[in-house]
Amino acid sequence: MNSYGVLILGAGNSSRLGQPKQLLRYQGRTLIRQMGEEAIAAVDAPVMVVTGANADLVGEALRELPIEVVENDHWEEGISSSIGIGVRELQLLHPELASIIIMVCDQPFVNASLLRQLIQHQKVTGKGIVGATYENTIGTPVLFGSYYFPALKELHGQDGIREILRQSTGDIAIVSFPLGALDIDTAEDYQQLLKR
Repeated sequence: MNSYGVLILGAGNSSRLGQPKQLLRYQGRTLIRQMGEEAIAAVDAPVMVVTGANADLVGEALRELPIEVVENDHWEEGISSSIGIGVRELQLLHPELASIIIMVCDQPFVNASLLRQLIQHQKVTGKGIVGATYENTIGTPVLFGSYYFPALKELHGQDGIREILRQSTGDIAIVSFPLGALDIDTAEDYQQLLKR
């Protein structure tokens, strides 16, 4: 039985937005809580959130959810450091994991149904990576099989998972997710979301 975990990246300081995007409210929930609840609904457990900037506030927003939280003291080094810390910690606590879905906290249309689609697609295709696709790109949320855990733990810089995706094209399956293109980087993005 394949065991799936979810890693939610919530460590950034949202410099372009001017306030923590993790704590923006949409349909009555903060974005970070919404992502946590959708992940739990999809895989039950384990779900882990990597915090960094505003760690206390983000942790508070997740209160009472059955989520493991790990703090990245080096969040300023970029998204790769959060991925590395999160994958290391998940593997340590849950060595049985066969796959990890990596999510960000600023794609408000990610839901449990999409995460279950990634898992189902992986079962059907047998591919080591299953990514969401939008605007002619493969991005988050993305599922990685355990073969890729060592590479994920060694990532550096701002590039995140792109290099792994570039090197592994023969082992990737995709799930269409046009709404994945909508993420929240600026105050304008957030206003557009609220108007939808």
